[in-house]
Amino acid sequence: MLVPFAEPIYVTRPFLPPLADYAAGLEEIWRNVRLTNDGPILRRFESKLARSLGTENLALFTNGTLALHLALRGLGIRGEVITTPFTFAATTHALVWNGNQPVFADIEPTTYTLDPSAVEAAITPRTGAILAVHVYGYPCRLEALADLARRYRLPLIYDAAHAFGVSVEGRPIGQFGDLSMFSFHATKPFHSIEGGLLVFGDGKQRRTFDLLRNFGLANETDVLLPGTNAKMNEFQALMGLQLLDHLDGIRERRRQIDALYRDQLGNLPGLRIPPAPSVHVTSNYSYFPVEIEPTEFGASRDQLCEFLKGYNVFARRYFYPLVPDFACYRDQFGAVPLPNARRVASQILTLPIYDSLALEDVARICAVIRSLERLDRSKRV
Repeated sequence: MLVPFAEPIYVTRPFLPPLADYAAGLEEIWRNVRLTNDGPILRRFESKLARSLGTENLALFTNGTLALHLALRGLGIRGEVITTPFTFAATTHALVWNGNQPVFADIEPTTYTLDPSAVEAAITPRTGAILAVHVYGYPCRLEALADLARRYRLPLIYDAAHAFGVSVEGRPIGQFGDLSMFSFHATKPFHSIEGGLLVFGDGKQRRTFDLLRNFGLANETDVLLPGTNAKMNEFQALMGLQLLDHLDGIRERRRQIDALYRDQLGNLPGLRIPPAPSVHVTSNYSYFPVEIEPTEFGASRDQLCEFLKGYNVFARRYFYPLVPDFACYRDQFGAVPLPNARRVASQILTLPIYDSLALEDVARICAVIRSLERLDRSKRV
């Protein structure tokens, strides 16, 4: 008999390093009496990231949203920017804060990333850039988007908030496009409590981003740019530095959970799972999304979500609603024809996945889902 979990199972839970290890790092911070402003731990974190990502062209920020905002400012992006409606609000917010006009293009039906053909159809003389998102860590159509960017001479920016640790044919995902932004928020498989990272192709941009994240200060008296305060502090850098040593283990545990979900739910009528990563992609298994087709499944996505809550399992309708349907944007864009994105947003549900989630608990979650499918199927007979 299925019974509710004693403790809530949320869609994600942050990994924490051994407390003794983090405490030892705190002792160094206390000795240094250096809490922020490019301290020694942050510099070690930057160096270790550079080795991991295969490039020195990077800059750390206090969070991903400010990193993306300052990326747009630093690259001088103007005018319309073609982007996805199926993303977290921060992607579009960064454009609006930078004075850009978002232009929404439809998504691929299976990986939920920008459809290159829809992007090309949206390009006009007013287009200033393409901002694509590696949704759930699934790589975008990299070659197709790069071809568009070359042919139309547009900067290609990636919101890679979900994609740290992903590589394609052995190449880190941050090496594609002109610039990529990664989020190190605590909800991500790899985090620094809060944090953001920019990886960029042109090494000369490092100076610009260093200025923008620190008020534009060149020294005590010279302010060269109207920057802001977006620096990562030592406590964040310490968390990130230590988690880098655990990244492979975190990835492997999530891979096991992903595989178990696929095994237990893969044959359920009306429940669609996106394809597993190809042999050319090293995934980070950030999320486990499923789509619920209500007629075939026998219940809607929202009904399944509520049913799971009854067992103390808190899945998430992520992303719902679409960005152009938010109250702050719905009067600005009119009726945007986005058939794939609207279908996915109405059916998507992300299930719990994190390294400390026991495999037997994953199996119980699957049993709960199968019990609803059987219950609703029996009602239809």
